[in-house]
Amino acid sequence: MPSRAQTRIFIVDDHPLVREWLAALLQQQPDFMVCGQAEDAATALAAMAKAKPDVAIVDLSLKTGSGLDLIKDLRAMHPHVAVIVLSMHEEMFYAERALRAGALGYVMKRESTGQIIDAIRQVLAGRVYANPEVLGRLAERLVGRTSVPRGTVEGLSDRELEVFRRLGRGEPTRQIASELHLSIKTVQAYNARIKEKLGLPSGAQLVREAVRWVEQENREPRQV
Repeated sequence: MPSRAQTRIFIVDDHPLVREWLAALLQQQPDFMVCGQAEDAATALAAMAKAKPDVAIVDLSLKTGSGLDLIKDLRAMHPHVAVIVLSMHEEMFYAERALRAGALGYVMKRESTGQIIDAIRQVLAGRVYANPEVLGRLAERLVGRTSVPRGTVEGLSDRELEVFRRLGRGEPTRQIASELHLSIKTVQAYNARIKEKLGLPSGAQLVREAVRWVEQENREPRQV
């Protein structure tokens, strides 16, 4: 990290109240400075080129674009920026994807404010911050001791998962295409691949399964 009196932090979240709360929290630390905010991936990428942050705090669920895609783009375009995910999504399902995409930390929004500060400081010190169980599972997969279960949502690609999640939130194909900057035919192709991977015979069953999955994810921690 560059040597500065203050660590420059950029916030990406599509909820204004969350951005305001997080900015207020971070500004309480004398060595932290919030250098910018954005509500979507495209705005974040453009703004970070000027803001030159040391750390980006990113939510995975953005109204426009994908948080995972943003992490990958940041790794390619701004490799010096350390990315920490602050998300409502359960660690055991999303943290591994975020770390593989290039994030260095993963914190649940329900955790204490102290953990957010701790995550930033650990990442700045060159360490990865996440649930030890998540880190252990990732290490096992890297050495080939475990694999992704076939026929489950966990086996979907990052893009397929994003389309599946948006289907479960009730978004129509046209809206998904617009918000992910894809063609309608491309989204339809993703739907077909998801159906095949999950063994679902129809589009109606795909939507029902997506709705059920989103409801379960919002209701209780996911066990993988």
